[in-house]
Amino acid sequence: MKWLFRILVGVGFILVLSAGLILYPAIRDWWHPPFRSGNVADEAKAAGRNAASFHAADEDYFHDMDRGIALTGDEVKGRNAWIAWTGGNDRFWDGMTKATFGSFDLLKIVSSDRDTRWKVLGLLNEPCFNKATAPDPKYGLLLDVRRSDCPADPFANAQKYPGVAIGARGKTVPLGSYYGEPSGIVGLRLFSNPEFDKAAAERWDGNRYYNDPSYYNDKNLVRPYRVGMSCGFCHVGPSPVHPPADPEHPQWADLSSTVGAQYMWVDRLFVYSASKSNFMFQLVHTYRPGAMDTSLVSTDYINNPRTMNAIYNVGNRLALAQQLGKETIAGGELNNKQFKDYLQGGPLTKSFVAPDTVFTPRVLKDGSDAVGALGALNRVYLNIGLFSEEWLLHFNAVVGGKPISPIKISDAQKQSSYWQATEMMTPATALFFLKAARPDLLKDAPGGNTYLSTDQAVLMRGKSAFATTCARCHSSKMPPLPAGLDLAACNGRGYIDCFKQYWSWTKTSDFKEQMTQIVLQPDFLNDNYLSNELRIPVTLLRTNACSPLATNAIAGNIWDNFSSQSYKHLPSVGTITVRDPFQGQRRPFAMPDGGRGYTRVPSLVSLWSTGPYLLNNSVGPFDESPSVDARMKVFQASVEQMLWPERRTKDTVLGKDGVYRIDRTTARSLITLPQGFVPEILRPLQGTLHLWLPWLVTQGGDITIGPIPEGVPVNLIANLRPLAETSDPVQAANHTARLVGLLHGLKASLASVPENATDEELRRHFADQGPAMLALDKCTDFEVNRGHYFGTGAFNEVDGLSDDEKAFGTEPPLNDDDKRALIEFLKTF
Repeated sequence: MKWLFRILVGVGFILVLSAGLILYPAIRDWWHPPFRSGNVADEAKAAGRNAASFHAADEDYFHDMDRGIALTGDEVKGRNAWIAWTGGNDRFWDGMTKATFGSFDLLKIVSSDRDTRWKVLGLLNEPCFNKATAPDPKYGLLLDVRRSDCPADPFANAQKYPGVAIGARGKTVPLGSYYGEPSGIVGLRLFSNPEFDKAAAERWDGNRYYNDPSYYNDKNLVRPYRVGMSCGFCHVGPSPVHPPADPEHPQWADLSSTVGAQYMWVDRLFVYSASKSNFMFQLVHTYRPGAMDTSLVSTDYINNPRTMNAIYNVGNRLALAQQLGKETIAGGELNNKQFKDYLQGGPLTKSFVAPDTVFTPRVLKDGSDAVGALGALNRVYLNIGLFSEEWLLHFNAVVGGKPISPIKISDAQKQSSYWQATEMMTPATALFFLKAARPDLLKDAPGGNTYLSTDQAVLMRGKSAFATTCARCHSSKMPPLPAGLDLAACNGRGYIDCFKQYWSWTKTSDFKEQMTQIVLQPDFLNDNYLSNELRIPVTLLRTNACSPLATNAIAGNIWDNFSSQSYKHLPSVGTITVRDPFQGQRRPFAMPDGGRGYTRVPSLVSLWSTGPYLLNNSVGPFDESPSVDARMKVFQASVEQMLWPERRTKDTVLGKDGVYRIDRTTARSLITLPQGFVPEILRPLQGTLHLWLPWLVTQGGDITIGPIPEGVPVNLIANLRPLAETSDPVQAANHTARLVGLLHGLKASLASVPENATDEELRRHFADQGPAMLALDKCTDFEVNRGHYFGTGAFNEVDGLSDDEKAFGTEPPLNDDDKRALIEFLKTF
């Protein structure tokens, strides 16, 4: 009876704590009207700064990058904004340390070991810096030291670019520049912390910051610096055609602004301690190098890490949008700025036709950001923390539990000087992309020609295989559409039927003959984006469905103003087939409508340099070297797994049943809330709570939930939906009842497990709760590297699939010689 009482007390405590964390922000916003959405100014506006005071930097400091391409003044400003402008998001990233309960700390990242930063974190060391040999005398931090033989960083010029004077900034700490100081890592900038007043300075201890968990895990700790993040942090990478001889010590000439951070270890970045016993680490450990979940902060309760793609052939991509990218916008979507608002003439200005039509590329994997290329670019800055004063009112960062509401562009335009300044800078960034985002061809890379076939017969065979199997999705040069098929007019409610008509046409001999003649033309690859950017239904693609199930851009969610009416009205793709993570049996999963269920076609430009593959980098091996030889090794192994799916990694538990890889916990772990982040009202009770609930509260006062055994599917827990996400009161009540039942069953089950229980015994407890957890998961597709079986026999293995998946029919697969020839042709992209 004593154990039963403790269990019930524990369950009640968890429910009360959860309710408090969920309700507190709503109560705060109601009790303090100035903090309600739409009424809060960003730090710049609050300090009396207007957008005009943040003029774009004009120094061509990065002139050696991007193969030394010559840029105009506006293009220089655009690249500078991409790599150095953070838009005041240093406030946001400082707050993220608290939101992640101390797991994420950018100041520790910038003071990490420079000599192993690339190998351990996959981050780019900024040229002109050396490793710190000792803590700095002022704050005791191990920050990189700028070399004396290098010119000063022009963006740190506080006279030309004066920072925002707010709080202690400009008083007890330097004002600095609104571009911040270089940190020694490309894309991260240091800013004086306006909260670092005299009291904070007296409490600061650099040694304890690195070595004392009770000190650095205190949510009230004020650090002397904030760290801001530019877009370049996730998009600058080693140049495929001019790779650094030593990736730990690159030169600017070795870097590309648009190739993407393909080597970034996001798990090690977001969980600094990298302890396997922390479930947060187990979650982000599902992010393969070069991939991250862009909805991690504004959580949609779906773990869906996606690759940080390269940016290529922007001009051709815009031309393709004129043919297939027609979208209708309305309401708050119309508040997005368009290129016509800033530019006179040129290809960028053709993207909008008043009053409500845009012709736009779709940048996000699910094709949701469809309000114009400029709106998509501006949205990136919000997503990395610009105007966090408003953004964070619409959800609970990382942990969720609060209904999400849309951030309104009109509020940003009214209350954020940083947003207004960004709107004025990003057209120049688009001009930079238009000039600099050129393909990185293997023939231009050192030693690249040794990998290219000179056998014309093999290349001709590869071109034919590409034309009949791949080009229908991966070419922007296509035969004329047949009469009665207008893909641009189909975007919206009629899209799925229209797409099926298109797919049927691509299977005809007429299409294949015309497409083959196009591919065989000597200029086929010139100005070819190697994608048609159509939204492909997951019922055809059969890749992991968690990405196309993302909800951030559906009507009424956080990115409502950045997705078109055409997207919001997309019909359901139907029912897909997923595998049970416990027994492996096939299960149907009905895909919702309203935008979800589709993946836009990625480009194959410079395919040789971008492995591993699929939307989450799950197909193929990883190699930390950016050399041509290493890239080609990864390319060969990855593309073979794409064309021979039987070579892909299988699940460690159910692989014998044909189940592809499921990301499972790699060690026994806990969900931990460090005592420094426990609400103050509970801290006096921590000793008592440990006495009664030792399985929940440690002797040190940390709150722990678990143990979660090794081998549990990570997304079984990560995809749990805490809210009903419905306006139907009956459905909401049913959801709450199921959630309470699950919490009670899971907590009671785990609390009764003996201390010496094995992982196998613990897994049985999770399996017992499996049906209840699956019923509450927003995405129950756990196989991460399945799908995209085109040209392979796996495409025709339809037994057990849904009628919606079977509706696309079967096709003759390529034979092994065709596949090998296709690979030789793909190397030329």
